[in-house]
Amino acid sequence: MTATHLIVVSAVCVYNNDGHLLTVRKRGTDKFMHPGGKPEPGETAAQAAARELSEEVGIEVSPEHLEPLGVWLAVAANEAATTIEATVFTAPGTWEAHPSAEIAEIRWLDLEAPLPTDLAPLLTDHVLPALK
Repeated sequence: MTATHLIVVSAVCVYNNDGHLLTVRKRGTDKFMHPGGKPEPGETAAQAAARELSEEVGIEVSPEHLEPLGVWLAVAANEAATTIEATVFTAPGTWEAHPSAEIAEIRWLDLEAPLPTDLAPLLTDHVLPALK
């Protein structure tokens, strides 16, 4: 299916003390992805990423402390005929996360283990290769 709609989003790579990458699953969906979401009017990509990180998993990072990783186009994980343009950042340090807002579940991804099959395309096609 060809994507016909574009959504701009920001996302953040967050690690725990074991070096595992945080993924989240939003309510009513089946794919795991980075914490993140759409910017509000007037927000920069970094401001949106920092706000979403706080709202979704309770991690407080100032936008200026987020490290840019890249910008990619990918098939949206949970919306038909949609492409996302994702600006992805890395949060410095290690963190604990707690699901809130629309997050149904969090999962820490061991990047050295076989990958689960329920990851969003942005993660599998772009971000994980960039992190290696």
